Amino acid sequence: MSKVAVVTDSNSGIRQDEGKKLGIYVLPMPFTIDGQTFYEDINLTQSDFFDKLMSGAEVFTSQPVVGDVSKLWDEVLKDYDEIVHIPMSSGLSGSCQTALMLASEYNGRVQVVDSQRVSVTQKCDVYDAIEFIKEGKSAKEIKEILEANKLNASIYITVNTLEYLRKGGRITPAVAILGGMMKIKPILQIQGEKLDTFSKSRTMSKATKIMIEAIKKDIDERLDPEEKGKNVRICIAYTYDEQPALELKKELEMMYPDLTIICDPLSLSVSCHIGPHALAIAACKKII
Repeated sequence: MSKVAVVTDSNSGIRQDEGKKLGIYVLPMPFTIDGQTFYEDINLTQSDFFDKLMSGAEVFTSQPVVGDVSKLWDEVLKDYDEIVHIPMSSGLSGSCQTALMLASEYNGRVQVVDSQRVSVTQKCDVYDAIEFIKEGKSAKEIKEILEANKLNASIYITVNTLEYLRKGGRITPAVAILGGMMKIKPILQIQGEKLDTFSKSRTMSKATKIMIEAIKKDIDERLDPEEKGKNVRICIAYTYDEQPALELKKELEMMYPDLTIICDPLSLSVSCHIGPHALAIAACKKII
């Protein structure tokens, strides 16, 4: 039986210490902040990141250097026969496509999963991959299973300010100014490879209700129509401020008392584009 390793990137929200406990490898995502390069969870903590972002620093995301990816793979393959590599969605970053091209040089020993997921749903793929390895599945089999399930997930994100979407070029300065004057809280949606506008609200509390209704509809009609939630994972994610996420967690636990609901910070790559005080709900279909 082939010995398979799991490699992911820090867009999954999995920290370096958690990766060690799980027995997986986490590639840290690079950031340029005021001209200096930092790596998530290596020399850039969540606290440091938001201190810099909220103080007006110029923050840019970038994809890992190809040499860093191949160096990690080469080290892992000294102890393993195969790698299943689970990066951020190809629709949100070029790092997946880069990994796919690089993997062609490894004679099938590295299988790159384009699951079109990010953050908490990407983390769910990692958890599933770990369980499939325990069952004795090969890297290629795991890739095929995860990609077949990739669209069975939803993320809704409420943004507290339009400023960071404007900085990232997602909206125009005029729209940002108008939205700020009207106190609009946009609700964004990730289903598949793209980040799209889903709805809008004037308050975070109303926006949260819209997200709850949307995720429940997805669960009931698309992700788990027969069991209405028993066969899904529900996750909550946030930027900077955990308390609203914990309150939302309690509300969802009342709706789905049989589920263990994950509550995590959003990865810094996502946080960079939506700013602090954002809140997200995600759900994905269980496959194991």
